[in-house]
Amino acid sequence: MEIDTDALARVIGARVRHERGARGWTLDQLAAAAGVSRRMVVSVEQGAVNPSIGTLLRLSEALGVGLPALVEPPALPDERVTRAGTAAVLWRGEHGGTGALVAGTQSPDVVELWDWTMHPGERHSSEPHLPGTRELLHVLEGSVRVEIDDRVHELGSGDALTFRGDAPHGYSCAGDTVARFSLTVFEPGVGTTSASGASRD
Repeated sequence: MEIDTDALARVIGARVRHERGARGWTLDQLAAAAGVSRRMVVSVEQGAVNPSIGTLLRLSEALGVGLPALVEPPALPDERVTRAGTAAVLWRGEHGGTGALVAGTQSPDVVELWDWTMHPGERHSSEPHLPGTRELLHVLEGSVRVEIDDRVHELGSGDALTFRGDAPHGYSCAGDTVARFSLTVFEPGVGTTSASGASRD
């Protein structure tokens, strides 16, 4: 069964608070490093909001950890199984689509494995990730439109695309039926450079 969104918000809030405390940072210091408001940091730590993927990326980069670290326990074993239906859903579309973070590795070289479902009319936009980020997308069902800067790729079932994730990009359902795709994101060197200039929403 899918993890409850309120429960997920509390898990994320506790982890952000833990990582901030481990660095001896104030709320203002984390807000400044992540490029988000102090109010947003407070709301996230209290589990009072379900932050966007962009906000979570800003926080994770400022803290020097990968996005998976914010939805996992503080200490991961060498092997971890994510059972079907228990992945953290970090994006929800207006028509019922979901973006679930199925698995991920820890920093500094972070790999994320996502399972996306998009209904007709749904789209997700992403600002550039850290320099050197690469993404691999494989369409499992339906058709997907991928926009990278001013380039557009129309992909059908079975098609795959490799592209730079450090440029503005977005995904959308390109047909009149539900689209499903897997997405792998590789972000090298997370936490090894200053995140004070991070900017995402």
